[in-house]
Amino acid sequence: MTIADAVGQLAITSAHFPGSDYIEAFRETYGRTVMQLDIEPLPGHPLDLNFNITGFADFGLAVGHISPTRNRHTTAMIDNDDIVLVFSPQGHGSLHQIGRDVTLRDGEAAFVSNGIPGTFYGHAHSRMYNLRFNRKRLDVLTGDVEAALVKLIQPDNPTLKLLTRYTRVVTEAETLTSPDLRRAVSTHMHDLAALLLGATRDGAMEAKQRGVRAARMRAIKDDIASHLLARDLSVDALTRRHGISPRSIRALFNEEGTTFTDYVLSQRLARVHRLLCDPGCTVWTISAIAYDTGFGDLSYFNHAFRRRYGATPSDIRAAALKR
Repeated sequence: MTIADAVGQLAITSAHFPGSDYIEAFRETYGRTVMQLDIEPLPGHPLDLNFNITGFADFGLAVGHISPTRNRHTTAMIDNDDIVLVFSPQGHGSLHQIGRDVTLRDGEAAFVSNGIPGTFYGHAHSRMYNLRFNRKRLDVLTGDVEAALVKLIQPDNPTLKLLTRYTRVVTEAETLTSPDLRRAVSTHMHDLAALLLGATRDGAMEAKQRGVRAARMRAIKDDIASHLLARDLSVDALTRRHGISPRSIRALFNEEGTTFTDYVLSQRLARVHRLLCDPGCTVWTISAIAYDTGFGDLSYFNHAFRRRYGATPSDIRAAALKR
């Protein structure tokens, strides 16, 4: 129910501890000490655990998989009162804490507290996300945190969807290298967690202004990157995939001082520029690269490219080949 507090990343795997004697060393070294869990394989299920842990000063994320186990967080292991969201994209498990029980299946989640003993049973091989939040930061935004502990959060909860999409941000190396981005990600994550827990009226307004908008914008930009080459990439397509209005999508880009059209154009032009500078892509004609990148009008492409880079695509390719 806990993950490392140190800034940085850590990979934990039971594969480095083959055999029963080594598994006990793993349980002591990584289970009880790092993860603060007494991890006990269930009968007939050899321990198979692999987690990548990312830690900020007041936020942490552990993503991985675990075989059927009993995982006890005992009184002796308590050293903080952080709140943890246990999310299972795929699997079957159950949480037991403060006299409450909840069963998690594919896509379901629940909050627990590091400050209280508890147990998680993995009944099947499961993929897991553990997201750790600072209790004091959540108290500022929420009413009664403990009332929301060990309560089932359904997969179709829109805030849960946003939060789990946003977790991809903290696994990217460029996010970890910038203190400002780390602080921003942590703030946005706490905002979304507060909304899931049940933020106060003022807290909800603050969280929506920061965390929800940031998470939605990140999800939309990821969507654009995934569909950048599609000729039918449009605001309407994003609306269908994300369930928010065209006006809301346009407003998100306006807040960043741009438009959807200009953002997509900049991303497509940047891709073309990269390929023109790549010696391995000289077998492709400029028009083929443009078409492949989603440009349907070569005249418009050439005009936009020259305006952006101050040179024609042919000039950029020729200059790159001379280097």
